[in-house]
Amino acid sequence: MAASPMQNLKELEEELVLLKKYPKEDLERIIKEIGFSCTCCGKCCTKAFNGHVFLLAEDTRRLKTFSPESMIPAPDFPYSDPSGNFYVSGYALKTRENGDCVFLDENRRCKIYDQRFAICRVYPYMLHREPDSRGKIDWRQISGLDEHGEYDCIISDEECTEIARETISYETAFLEQEIAFHKAVLQKFSDEGIRFVRKDHDLRVRAFLKSGKATVFVWDGSNLVKEEL
Repeated sequence: MAASPMQNLKELEEELVLLKKYPKEDLERIIKEIGFSCTCCGKCCTKAFNGHVFLLAEDTRRLKTFSPESMIPAPDFPYSDPSGNFYVSGYALKTRENGDCVFLDENRRCKIYDQRFAICRVYPYMLHREPDSRGKIDWRQISGLDEHGEYDCIISDEECTEIARETISYETAFLEQEIAFHKAVLQKFSDEGIRFVRKDHDLRVRAFLKSGKATVFVWDGSNLVKEEL
């Protein structure tokens, strides 16, 4: 995000309105046409396919019950304040030095498959708008097409309906979390008389990339939680 918190909030709210209008039947049809089948190759759990696994607030609450050391503030902090504090909309899973998820075992299998998180359950399906190669913004429904898994498999109507339902549910929850985060940041900045300046923020980010140290306020679904890196 390159705009101000207020501008980004408006875009997120518009995206949520459009998502709620998106015909579920269209996504079901695309799912059936693609016919994706997971082969458990483990590629989606590596840096080659995903920079980080973003956790919804419910994922975070659940992870805290069995492996709180496995989460970090999500990277790419979008905002900061004059005191040098950063702000981000949630947590992400830690990765190893090679970029693999910490829950990926030596056989490229998920150690917590039955407890895997929301994005892991719907991947590679998605439903959000992105610009294509020509810059036209349109809906994107699948990630890594033809790069992993098998295609043209037969998927029952019932399964297509369930996949579409879970995907839309995830994207809705993600947007609602982003919107709540932006409202919290705007309220804090308003209360403290902070004016967000993109140029100053970019300088802080560059300083952080050199030092690796920062204070980050992470939105946990209810509050901005202070974390030290």
